[in-house]
Amino acid sequence: MLDKRLKTDRRNRVLRDAYGGPSGEAFMVIAILTILLTRAYLHLTDYPQVGGGNLHIAHALYGGALMMLALLIGWTFLGFATRVVCVVLGGIGFGLFLDEVGKFVTKDNDYFYGPSAEMMYVLVVVLLVLGRIVRDVRPPTPEECLSNAAAIAASGIVSGLPEHRREWARLLVDRAEADGGDPEVVADIRSLLAHAAPVPARLRALQELVPRLIPDFFRSPRWVPVVGWILVALSFLGLAFGALGVALGGYFYEDDKVTFELAGMSVATAILLVSATITFALALPAMLYMNRTDRLWPIRLLRDAALIFTMLNALVQFATSGFAAVANLGVGLFALLVLNYNMNRRIAARAELLRTPVAVAPGA
Repeated sequence: MLDKRLKTDRRNRVLRDAYGGPSGEAFMVIAILTILLTRAYLHLTDYPQVGGGNLHIAHALYGGALMMLALLIGWTFLGFATRVVCVVLGGIGFGLFLDEVGKFVTKDNDYFYGPSAEMMYVLVVVLLVLGRIVRDVRPPTPEECLSNAAAIAASGIVSGLPEHRREWARLLVDRAEADGGDPEVVADIRSLLAHAAPVPARLRALQELVPRLIPDFFRSPRWVPVVGWILVALSFLGLAFGALGVALGGYFYEDDKVTFELAGMSVATAILLVSATITFALALPAMLYMNRTDRLWPIRLLRDAALIFTMLNALVQFATSGFAAVANLGVGLFALLVLNYNMNRRIAARAELLRTPVAVAPGA
């Protein structure tokens, strides 16, 4: 019995934060926006030099200072507002730092080094995938549920709790209790949550305002089959023409009106073939069963297909076209937003119907 207890203790030494996944994703989104805005600003202002004479204060230094400030604030202060400030400052700082990666990997400090866009993209994707793996590798344990609920309750005792965060903490406590969590700890956390003063959910209101600004036309569930069949068609064409190009060893035709090229075998072609194969294998069954079942797996499968198609194709486009690939990436992200929005709406509708906890990421 003692050995079993020791093994359980070792397993639970590292506990996951319920808000860690959404915070990490927000951090990366802010970093990406910072890179794009920085590049746009420098282009419009003809790349001004901060400093004088032989001095040039690179904006990577500002990025490092903001990341350091985010760490110091996180170490010094408690509360959910502190987390938000750290995510914003850290994301901006990381974006400013990452934007100058070309200077760090070239002997002549080349800010315009071509593969720098690819390096940024790969790093961002790897970090997002790792964050998703850490979050989804296994369900939360009772200890993790109680620890997160206790942290929310402790923050609420000091600064109050908006109702949606109180409800999220209660759901965590209920889950821990159902999975065998310590009854005394469960009772104590519930008491803390009950005594936390209610406060307005200002950040939550802002989050809910943003989707309402999007026209209903783009939020319509009718976009789901449109996006789905486009994914099926594009992946099939990519697979067919990619395989044909490899079989022919490359093909190029050009006249006054038409230019047609099939690439031969290369690293880029291999990535595109893998992307098309996986996307087609996921998207086709998802679309075939989308209207035949009330279960959520078809739209989840379609969301995964869109994610793979967007990320792998963007990898090749960034490598070959640099930042010109941003436009195509934007189209893929639009498809992901459509699918995520409609999937979460279906999850919420099912939860309301069954009166069960909603299995989506916690709100801010």
